[in-house]
Amino acid sequence: MVKLASISQALLVAEHLSFSRAAQVLGIRQSAVSRRVRALEDKLGVSLFERDASGVRLTEAGRRFLERSRSALAEIDHAVKGAGNAGRGAEGAIRIGILSSLSGGFARELLRTYRETYPAIAIDVVEGSASEHLARINERLLDIAFVTGTLSVPHCDTAVLWEARVFAVLPERHRLADEDKVDWEALRNEHFIVSRDAPGPVIHDYVVRRVADLGYSPSVERFDVGRETLMHLVALGFGISFISEAGTATRYPEVGFRPLATAEDVLPYSAVWLPGNDNPAFRRFLSLARSMALVQPAPVASQAAS
Repeated sequence: MVKLASISQALLVAEHLSFSRAAQVLGIRQSAVSRRVRALEDKLGVSLFERDASGVRLTEAGRRFLERSRSALAEIDHAVKGAGNAGRGAEGAIRIGILSSLSGGFARELLRTYRETYPAIAIDVVEGSASEHLARINERLLDIAFVTGTLSVPHCDTAVLWEARVFAVLPERHRLADEDKVDWEALRNEHFIVSRDAPGPVIHDYVVRRVADLGYSPSVERFDVGRETLMHLVALGFGISFISEAGTATRYPEVGFRPLATAEDVLPYSAVWLPGNDNPAFRRFLSLARSMALVQPAPVASQAAS
């Protein structure tokens, strides 16, 4: 019988691509993690990881197994939380997928208002890419997800709820750092950096499209880091990046945010859900989101922060 603890530790190794780092996070010996993962591999009859002097890499079999395991564990976690909520007399639960920052903007205010209006409803928030969220919606692992763009998703309902201006992320000593706003002509020869994980792929495609519109091929580098580390890399001169308007509410040392100049540099954000979802907590959330969207102000181009 495969133990859930073994799968959880394998997922942690896959997240960090390091047995030692996984052991540090768990507060146990590296050898214990290694033995448990090896026992899991023996039980499955496949290797989940390639191990050599340069580090740890997922095998194709490992990638497929752990992707499915992650979804299964998320469903188990939701079931456990649901049972706990029922025991505490909570009035239902909702699972929400997000892509944009919650440091400011529409999504933050929506979650704040919903929690204040329905304090007994349990809220589970999951970060991920648009493709991950759409898969979870169809697998009924999420009630609703927010993604960028205006989408037509098979078997799903969608609605554009808000728009957010795109900001360039610049080192504070950058030649454009004192401008009120910047345009792509001034940025076309810059070196751009993005994260490999969400929302990095969306930003990558956005940069390629906008620079290609000017007839140039952009220089884009990807890093296996989160949003905060990416901001610090910008400060250190690794390149410039981009962030949605909501993300500018968080300050980072030696970094400035400057809005892009044109109306094309405003991203719509859509909600996606299954039309047959009759979860009352979700229906209340969707109704609130739609009512708040009706009074949402348009993005302000001149809003900038240093």
